[in-house]
Amino acid sequence: MSQTDDATTGGVITDAHDDEHDDAIPAYDTPDGNAPAEAERSSHPFDDLPLEEDGMPSSQDLMNGLRAVVDPEIGYNIVDLGLVYEVTKPRRGHAHVLMTLTSMGCPLTEVIHQQCSVILGAMPGVDHVDVEFTFTPPWSTDMIADYVREELRAMGMNI
Repeated sequence: MSQTDDATTGGVITDAHDDEHDDAIPAYDTPDGNAPAEAERSSHPFDDLPLEEDGMPSSQDLMNGLRAVVDPEIGYNIVDLGLVYEVTKPRRGHAHVLMTLTSMGCPLTEVIHQQCSVILGAMPGVDHVDVEFTFTPPWSTDMIADYVREELRAMGMNI
């Protein structure tokens, strides 16, 4: 008989063959293996994000949020790579991302699209995210942030 209800085991899942709990497995990924405090569970990464009159973060804050989206091939975020041209709020609850890709027919277009939607959709007041891909103007390495360009050069890339 095994116990999986963390309330009865004090946050620890045990196996019946282990009466002394020598090989107990913590029920939670916390330092003590117990459930996080209520305040910790209810916190959200965007809780302290200021909202504008439309109930949404500013376009700049939305753009900054996209720094969490990393181009899987290059390994840097899409904002600092210069792939995001603008983020607008065409109407209440909607965020629109106008961006490009490093090349037409990029096989990871859907991955980048999904990541943009997930990140922006997690922000307060954002109910719908549109990601529009364009190739006008075409992307070039001149659009990359200076620090990224320097790091890519240090890795031997000709940029």
